[in-house]
Amino acid sequence: MLFLTLEPSRPLRLWAKSLWYCRMRHVPGVSRPRERVLPNGNLQIIIDLSAGARRRGSATIVVGARMRYEILDPTALDEVLGVELQPGGFPALFGDRADLVFEQTVALDALWRETTVVERLADAATPSEKLAVFDMLLARRLRGGAERSAPVDRAIEYFRRERGTVASCARSVGISERRLSQAFREQVGLPPKSWCRLRRFQSALRVLHSGIEIPWAELALECGYYDQSHFANEFRAFSGIDPTTYSRRRGAWRNHVAVD
Repeated sequence: MLFLTLEPSRPLRLWAKSLWYCRMRHVPGVSRPRERVLPNGNLQIIIDLSAGARRRGSATIVVGARMRYEILDPTALDEVLGVELQPGGFPALFGDRADLVFEQTVALDALWRETTVVERLADAATPSEKLAVFDMLLARRLRGGAERSAPVDRAIEYFRRERGTVASCARSVGISERRLSQAFREQVGLPPKSWCRLRRFQSALRVLHSGIEIPWAELALECGYYDQSHFANEFRAFSGIDPTTYSRRRGAWRNHVAVD
């Protein structure tokens, strides 16, 4: 397997976290185990460059923010690239609200009516060149007056710094709770309370994926949960498995877990 990442260029950096490329070598008669893909609250654009996907017209999708895992069959993926968006990236690229694709998978051509995107990526000679072309195409998509939402950025910074409520965050930002929740959903793709829940879940995943042995009760408090029971229930709601199972099956990527 070949996996590469590219830091977005300066024009794109405010709106995209990382561009990535993955190519898998499939041995005839040997299937790869399915994977459980865990939610992190970010939107992605994914482009399947395999000839079969292009023939079917299913090569490009936008994956909205999710609150629950999905099952992925990697044997169907030969050559794929994508971009993980920053909060606010979807409105900047497509001029629409991010919550409109919440927990949805949408054909990219419904949003991006550039008919040569897949062909230009497929024609690039090397994986690095494909990523560079993708970066350029995305940067061209940016709306001329695209600007960060100051209230949402301040809210995200508040939630990263504090373990407060949406109400306390709204007071800190200086707008009403209702207005903050609306702006947050439109820019980020999900409500602020849900985003905070996923952030706690991801904090726990980072510890578990590192292999550090830590009692569940201690891990729960460290990551901002009320108690061990709250942690266990939230973990299962997002992943469909318990932390022990996750630790046993963890692989190279934090948000991908093999399915038995």
